[in-house]
Amino acid sequence: MYSTLRIPQTELDEILLTDPNLWKKLRRARLFLTGGSGFFGRWILESILRANDCMGLNISVVALVRNAKKFFQSAPYLSSCDVLRLVEGDIRSFDFPEGEFSYIVHLATSSDAAIQAADPFGLFTVIVNGTGRVLEFANKCKARRFLFVSSGAVYGPQPAELTKIPEDYRGAADCTNPQSVYSTAKRASEQLCGLYNSTGRIAVSIARPFAFIGPGMPLNGHFAAGNFIRDGIAGAPIKITGDGTPLRSYLYSADLALWLWKILLDGTPGRAYNVGGKEIVSIQELAQTVANCFSPSLSIITGQRTDHGNPPERYIPDISRAEKELGLSVRIPLKEALQRTISWYSNQ
Repeated sequence: MYSTLRIPQTELDEILLTDPNLWKKLRRARLFLTGGSGFFGRWILESILRANDCMGLNISVVALVRNAKKFFQSAPYLSSCDVLRLVEGDIRSFDFPEGEFSYIVHLATSSDAAIQAADPFGLFTVIVNGTGRVLEFANKCKARRFLFVSSGAVYGPQPAELTKIPEDYRGAADCTNPQSVYSTAKRASEQLCGLYNSTGRIAVSIARPFAFIGPGMPLNGHFAAGNFIRDGIAGAPIKITGDGTPLRSYLYSADLALWLWKILLDGTPGRAYNVGGKEIVSIQELAQTVANCFSPSLSIITGQRTDHGNPPERYIPDISRAEKELGLSVRIPLKEALQRTISWYSNQ
């Protein structure tokens, strides 16, 4: 959910200045957004509103939310935004807003492990049926382009011998395993997107995000980076739940927002793009980098090694397709991304 502290305008302006011509494609657009109250949604929503203000684009945004009152309580500075309109509803059954829309960004979902464990059936239907509902709306409202934000989880476990996962990797999670409900549902939703794209009536692009750091990220979820930042701000030792050997690469949230906009507007219809960082670090190395962002440096508590000599678990994307086809790049290095995020949360 939103923090009441808004994303700094300097960060949003960096996004605009990185590719000024990108935003001109949105002039006079009418945008429909799902998942606007989440971490990704916050950056998407605030970046487009900032572009509208700075560039006079005359964009209007309709965002689907579960509860408008709670949305504005957590983001009071958006309550006076006259180009933003909220509609309430369940992603699986919402009433279609009237009129035509130029673009649709579908973010609504949850990767929270607790939600998956408590109601896996509900999570599956929210992802799959919700995606189907939004695609149905996109067809009805004659949307020109549609962005589905999927997940790197669609690839299933990354083989130890595969350094980075490319988009054409054909691995997948075990669909008979209840713990794979999130990744399987995302995969099924991608199939729906492919079917709609094949009709030629909607140009659907797919983003497959991996791991991220930035203002608004969850600090109390099952994501190590957020937990480490939470521990550090509290002045506590940074606690690694496992043995610290898994490998990750992180993309800063400002880069994430730019990448998603670029995939929506310039991505090849029917094509998927990995979204993630380039610096590969172990969870242990990430914890040490976070610890060194504080003065004095914080101590680290690491769990016992349990892999019995097996190669470390990996979750690393190959982002060369986005780099080569869309001209995207990682602008913010990991240490700076952590410092910016810690500074933002420290001002709460």
